[in-house]
Amino acid sequence: MNGPDRFEAYDGDEGENDHDEQADPRDGDGIRDVGALQHESGTRDENGTPDGDAENAPAPGGPGGSGSPQDSGGPDTPENPGSPGGSGRSDGLGGPGRPEAPEGTGGPGTPSSPESTRGPDEPGTPGSPESTGGPDTPESTGGLGRAASGEGAERGRSARIPTPRVSVEDSGLPLPATGDLGDPPPPPAPPVFAHPVLKALLGAWALAACSAEEAAAVEEHLGACGSCADEARRLREAVGLLQRPESLDLDPGLRTRVLDTCLERRPPRVPVPEWAAAYDAETARLDALLQDFGDAEWHAPVRLRWFRSDESTSRRTTVAGVIAHLLCVDGLVGVALGLDDPLGDAPARRPTPAARTEAFWRASHFPPTRSVRAPWREQSHSLVRTVSFTGGGAERTPVSYGDFELPLPDAMLDRAFECWVHAEDIADAVDYPYDPPSPRHLHRMIDLAARMLPTALAQRRRAGLAAPAHHRHLVAAGEPGRSLRLEIEGSGGGEWLIPLDSPGAKGSAEHEVAHVALDGVEFCRLAAGHVPPQEAAAGQVGDKEAIRDVLFAAASLSRM
Repeated sequence: MNGPDRFEAYDGDEGENDHDEQADPRDGDGIRDVGALQHESGTRDENGTPDGDAENAPAPGGPGGSGSPQDSGGPDTPENPGSPGGSGRSDGLGGPGRPEAPEGTGGPGTPSSPESTRGPDEPGTPGSPESTGGPDTPESTGGLGRAASGEGAERGRSARIPTPRVSVEDSGLPLPATGDLGDPPPPPAPPVFAHPVLKALLGAWALAACSAEEAAAVEEHLGACGSCADEARRLREAVGLLQRPESLDLDPGLRTRVLDTCLERRPPRVPVPEWAAAYDAETARLDALLQDFGDAEWHAPVRLRWFRSDESTSRRTTVAGVIAHLLCVDGLVGVALGLDDPLGDAPARRPTPAARTEAFWRASHFPPTRSVRAPWREQSHSLVRTVSFTGGGAERTPVSYGDFELPLPDAMLDRAFECWVHAEDIADAVDYPYDPPSPRHLHRMIDLAARMLPTALAQRRRAGLAAPAHHRHLVAAGEPGRSLRLEIEGSGGGEWLIPLDSPGAKGSAEHEVAHVALDGVEFCRLAAGHVPPQEAAAGQVGDKEAIRDVLFAAASLSRM
């Protein structure tokens, strides 16, 4: 028999002789034939071999099968005649579809040998004691794969594969009483740990790495030992810091708050004038925002917005383009102070902020990149140093914007205001939070816009954009006239009386015809052209035309 072609399973009671090299009846697929298994189970002797001599045992052949040369005289002998299509295998496998052979005989058409027709009293026959041991002997076990209800069960033999164990619940017998089982064993005594051991376990206990017994012992010990309890509390707090549920990333606004605190508490070596402090703070905040920008952030699209002729206007650029715009407009203050013009030799059609910016963009061979930050930063430092060293004499220096002029202190406030507005534009483009200026700086910016409103109202009247009824109420310069009370709420807020009749008129509470209330940041965004006058969230009481004129005049203060 070929070893790899056969799979045998046997229990522990089988002897060594149960696997003698015998002819193993199988079908064509390598599975034993049922009739052959029955024949085998009934004709094994006490050594596990078929009755008679192993050499003369008949092969359980059948049509299409051939016996083993060891079991018969060969394929040409009468004991084992060959059949057409036989395989000639030495393991005695039969062909498929063969009828079951009677017990102790060969298949149909296969004559039995004289040894296989011995009488019942002859040794080795199926009914002899030698071939069928008692029910308690190992030899009484059936062949591989025989069911317990088969021939072996009928003869009182146990199955080679044991049946499932019968549970006491399935037997119908009463269950034993609980008292008959005896008392349960006592639980094991909890381990006793010395103080040094418990103290050494505090770190593992804080990290929840102790076993249940150790944790119980440590917790019981903490109730009686004050020093260990204090140490355990410190360790648990340290573990809480290492396993914080929230993100460990820094607050995006932390840099801004630290910078504001430093600027407020640490006076500079050279005192900066109060009217230049807002510009110094806003340029420092914007420079801190730009510090960690990569190429993608510098080329992020930004849309500059302002209000012109009662209509919103915008210009598309990049973050680097916005810094170039600030560089060119801040250069107007630098030129007034005798510093170099950042525009250089690039010709500008007019000396206005918009014309200077367009000229700078046209002169650049490529779109502005991160390289524009260095000249803008150096120029802002130069402006602060210059106004700090010149002292109070510089306050009378006028700064020309092309269409109008501003004193140097107002020009520095204007540049601080625009730096904050465009910093918010940049922060929105890169999705980064940005806070408004400090309250005292914001108040100064609002005050500048409120002082510029009468001039803006006069320009709108000359351009025919103001309400016609207001032309009948012009008064002489310095005289009180009709006024609008502008109330700014929130940080940096206050109240201003805006004269409505002429640039030189004085605001008067006795001649108040309207009252407008706005948030401080909202008013600044209106003055920057980022909020249309029609959408400004304002509390309004009084003359509607006067309120409309003031809101549109505030929006007309914006420019590129």
